[in-house]
Amino acid sequence: MSNAEKLTPDPFNPASLRLDQSFADGAAVKKLLTTVPVRKPNRQDFVRVHPDPAYRLTPAGIIELKDERETYLVTLSMAAELDREIALATLFLAINRQGVLFLWPVKLPGADGKHNEWHRSAAEAADAATKHWVRVTSNMSLGAYEVFQAEANIPDPIWPDLSLSEILKIAFRDRLVDRPDHPLIKRLRGAL
Repeated sequence: MSNAEKLTPDPFNPASLRLDQSFADGAAVKKLLTTVPVRKPNRQDFVRVHPDPAYRLTPAGIIELKDERETYLVTLSMAAELDREIALATLFLAINRQGVLFLWPVKLPGADGKHNEWHRSAAEAADAATKHWVRVTSNMSLGAYEVFQAEANIPDPIWPDLSLSEILKIAFRDRLVDRPDHPLIKRLRGAL
């Protein structure tokens, strides 16, 4: 072996190939928000609701397709076309402990001003979640949601630096009912 070969480091030396597990911590990357589900909190998740009222949409006209587990947002201009299908709700911006952002639709009282217990208890849970980490579970015997506050002192969530408008655009990109020929309207009229 020549002196030059002795001075040239071996590129396959294990010591030069081992990475520190925190090597990616300093990488200059930004996580992009590309999906925002519209759903109730999962029963096992502790969640928070953004405390700023600017991060909720109320009243919002929504149509829930239960079988497909999809929620559509209806624009004001299309509300009259779909008045029998629309439910009025507040869309709360929420986040779970894993940092998954979602919009939580909580139905508002009916035209008669009456709340059913499921909707009332969901609204109370969302309000509690503006201040504390809570877990929301349905109790069929009670006919309402039960709300459990975390006992541990969990740090506040880190909210993304996006406006509600930007978040709504992501959540409803394919499910905004904004024109008379929208596929959902055709489907509800039996034209599809």
